Parts: sequence; structure tokens; C-alpha cells
Amino acid sequence: MQYTAENILVKPGLFSEDPDLIVSITPEKAGWEYISFQVRRLAAGSNWSFETGENELVVVNLSGRYTVSSNRGQWSGIGGRKDVFQGAAHALYLPRQSELTITAEQSGEFAVAWAPTDQDHDPWLIKPEDVAISVRGGDNVTRQINDLLPSDSPVHRLVLVEVYTPGGNWSSYPPHKHDIHLEDDDGSLIEADLEEVYFYKIDKPEGYAYQRVYTGETSPLHKAGHPIDALVRAENNCAVLVPEGYHPVVSAPGYTTYYLNVLAGSAQTLANQDDPKYTWVKETYKHKDSRLPLY
Repeated sequence: MQYTAENILVKPGLFSEDPDLIVSITPEKAGWEYISFQVRRLAAGSNWSFETGENELVVVNLSGRYTVSSNRGQWSGIGGRKDVFQGAAHALYLPRQSELTITAEQSGEFAVAWAPTDQDHDPWLIKPEDVAISVRGGDNVTRQINDLLPSDSPVHRLVLVEVYTPGGNWSSYPPHKHDIHLEDDDGSLIEADLEEVYFYKIDKPEGYAYQRVYTGETSPLHKAGHPIDALVRAENNCAVLVPEGYHPVVSAPGYTTYYLNVLAGSAQTLANQDDPKYTWVKETYKHKDSRLPLY
């Protein structure tokens, strides 16, 4: 598949057959193997049902509050934040062969991601107070990271992270990639082969961010003669596909950019390598941006 700016940017749509659906990504449309992703809205009292089949699944509240009933258990009071800028998310992990119904206690939006698995893991509700929050980088590369489902979690493939980038700042910088599975001589993982979705929210409706996705010489697509070099403008409720390559982000001045990262691939990890042309920048930071953490 040849990836371009037109097909790595997924804009919110109007789905007449499913009006609660905001964004939908399937492996077939993305041209990859693992990640399916949706963002959905529910009015208070409405519900949505799903069967995971041979997939593990994670539900993330973006806004609103929900009850989840399933053959794996029942959880209520999931969520409660007004929007993604008002605190960390809840995340509910469910294993394969789960049957679930999400009911909105309070109207809002939620994201759901799933990936194929041949493993069985226990259901797991991650609460905001359980989420590790850190401020990384420095100067105008300062950003806030919420590790919803971090590396080494008791799941098979899925990794989820929330990232906040203040106006004028960069994140996912220096540019990094995770498109080959690479181990050193003792078996330690240097880089994993991961697919990734960026789902965006901007704190004001007219705001935006820019994201570049580009492959280097070691990327499989680059070697196959299908390099990527795409620059996209991501607005509220847009998603960006990162099948391979480096993928830095910059937030427009005056606006705080949020994105939910969903990753899955050869290992349950965030192992990556910087673009060697830019990694030196990390040695120059002098201060953390005082606008972070947001909460």
C-alpha cells in the first residue's frame, strides 16, 4: 500500500447506518495487521454492544460516564471527566471472547481499540488514580504523558498513552520510529515493529496540529520502494495512521493538543529509535514548560 497525506489522515465522518460512530479505522482500510479503532458518542441512557471474538479490547472514556456489562463482569462509574483536558482517563481492558454492552450514565464520547490475540488475560479497570503521569522533554519539546496501558502491562499486544502538547510545542520529538523488530546480542529489545493510531482532540474547536510521517532507509516500506513522506493537518476528532516511520507532532500556538496513542505489534512495548539526525536536541533542553502538568 502506498501511504500519502490523503490516506494516513482519517477525518471524522457521518455514518448514516451508525450515527453514534465518529471515527472508524480497520486493518483493511489502514493496510496493516493488528489495530481496529473507533470513537463513539452515546446519549445518556443509550448503549452499544460488541463481541471481541479473537481480540483483546480496551475502552477509554473521553468524556461522559459509563457502565460496562459483560460476561467478564460489570463496572459502573467509568469516566466522569468533562473532556480530555480535565484529568486522566479510565481504561477498561477486556480479553478475547468477551461480550459487552456500554451504557451511558452521562452522555459523552469514548474510544475503543482492539487487536487479535491468542492469549487470555484477566479483565482490568485502570482508574485515573492508577495512571502514571509524567512531564517529558524540555523547552518547547515539553509534553505531558499519561500511561494508560504502558509497556509490560498484563495484556498481549495493546499499548495506550495520552499525550498533551501545549501551543507552540513539539511532541513525539526528536522524531522516533518503531517499524522493525530489533534485539541486541543478549536478547534485549532495541525496537519493536508497531502500528500506531494518533487520535486528536484540541482544546478549542478551531485549533489544529501538524504531524509529519516519514520513513528512513531501514523501514520495510522504504526498502520496498514505497517510502512515506506525508505532512497532515490534524483537527479535532481526526486520527492519523502511522504504519511505519518517524512521526513528530507540533501544536499550533494558542491551543493545547491532546492525542490518544494506540499501538500494537511485535511486542507489548514502546521500544523505539530516534532519527539519528535529530536526537542531539535532547541534550540542549534547559527548562520544563511551566504550563505542564495540566492537572
